[in-house]
Amino acid sequence: MVGWAAFPAGALALLQGKPKVYESSQHGRRHFCADCGTGLFYYNAVNLPGIADVQIATLDDPDALAPMIQVQATERIGWMERAHELPVFPRYPPRG
Repeated sequence: MVGWAAFPAGALALLQGKPKVYESSQHGRRHFCADCGTGLFYYNAVNLPGIADVQIATLDDPDALAPMIQVQATERIGWMERAHELPVFPRYPPRG
């Protein structure tokens, strides 16, 4: 599961490096860090013209953008509807 934030494509400026681009579909372009493989941006000129989707976890302060909607829920794995009810651990759960 990935949290995304949509921005006007022209509002983004990459300060360093050059991402690797993967053509994930006819119109979809996924941008990744060429060094570590972290997903960064998604562009789709047909479905999201003029929009850059940014993976929220890559922001300096990801808590600054709280989710407002869920998208593509038709394709959601069934158990995701209740994932918020699962036990929560700050790190890995204890063994045993």
